[in-house]
Amino acid sequence: MTKRPRRPAADRALRPAAPPAGHRPALVRTGALAALATLLLTASTGQPRLAPASLKPARPPARTAPALHRLVGDGIPGAAALTTRAGFPAARFSAAGVADLRSGRTMGPRDHFRAGSLTKTLVATVVLQLAAEHRLALHDSAAAHLPPGMRVTGPGTRSSLRGVTIRQLLDHTSGLFNYTDDPRLAGQLFGTGFRAHRYDRHTPAELLRTALRHPPAAAPGARYSYSNTNYLVLGLVIQAVTGHPYATEIRRRLLVPAGLHHTSFPGTVPALPRPHGRAYSRIGDRRVDATSLDPSWAGAAGEMVTTLGDLNRFFSALLGGRFLAPRQMAQIRNAQHTGGTYGLGLYATELPCGVTVWGHDGEINGSHARTAATRDGRHVLSYRVNTDTHSAPVPDRAVLTAEFCAGHGGG
Repeated sequence: MTKRPRRPAADRALRPAAPPAGHRPALVRTGALAALATLLLTASTGQPRLAPASLKPARPPARTAPALHRLVGDGIPGAAALTTRAGFPAARFSAAGVADLRSGRTMGPRDHFRAGSLTKTLVATVVLQLAAEHRLALHDSAAAHLPPGMRVTGPGTRSSLRGVTIRQLLDHTSGLFNYTDDPRLAGQLFGTGFRAHRYDRHTPAELLRTALRHPPAAAPGARYSYSNTNYLVLGLVIQAVTGHPYATEIRRRLLVPAGLHHTSFPGTVPALPRPHGRAYSRIGDRRVDATSLDPSWAGAAGEMVTTLGDLNRFFSALLGGRFLAPRQMAQIRNAQHTGGTYGLGLYATELPCGVTVWGHDGEINGSHARTAATRDGRHVLSYRVNTDTHSAPVPDRAVLTAEFCAGHGGG
């Protein structure tokens, strides 16, 4: 799962009409539409003719392909991106490299993959909906909204949830130790113990106990310190407040209304839905196929499985105001308690050309993904690679700059 960079770059036309509600842009591969148009224009005379000046392209411009090919040239097995943009009825899909090193299969626009910490934005959205419903408040103690019998302090009370608020969980200022940094667990999840422990089952209560055994990284509210423990606890908060598992609430409140039919929360199921490629991680000097694993260790902090299209639909709906009222939209963007680094499950990135995009990234064994969008959600890019940053550096900013800075005099 992603560790946010030390400081993730808070790091900071006439608008075309938005597509009709519920409309899903068609998926068109680079070059396919142009070839079809040429055939249609030459069919009647056998000679090429200029298309009418009024004919608008069906898909956004191809901008990310060179950046994706550079990623593959730097050693990443495969990379893919999907752009949706208001005013274009079709989405732009670009890919480089392969989805499967053994078969040579290329990445497809409908491939499922593990999205890691992109899960957090959906969890945060549900928590903010509960706040809007007055079922909890952001200043409430997290300990007051946990299932009965859940441990809230560690040995010797060195670490505790009692002084941590819901807001501090959302923006990573709780100070709670990141349970995936526990040396023993980290060795099983990402190190030499992966092969022996990839199918181990974990529970949120067990993982929370692991976190609370360690001293806090900071006092609650003192500073930003990214921790998967925060969203593990928020999953428990959603369960306690609603009476349903967090994944059930996400399906009911977000996935079904937005038509996100290819997003799931697998729990302990190790296999990915079809179609899918492979996921590759490097352990020591060996590349390991990490496609199949029990994702229960990630839980509400990062177990989600999805597609590029579903990510674009979700962030377009979220940033377009479909899920949250204006007050909660202002809250999800509010990064004042983290010095501009991170909002409440969402963060801003300022690109070299001065454009600011909003989104999140995610990582889990053999998979790294990122979604970024304009403030209004009318221009969205999601991209992914089939490895993780433990195995190869992934320069997110280069892909985002290629997409959003064209025509802005930067990048």
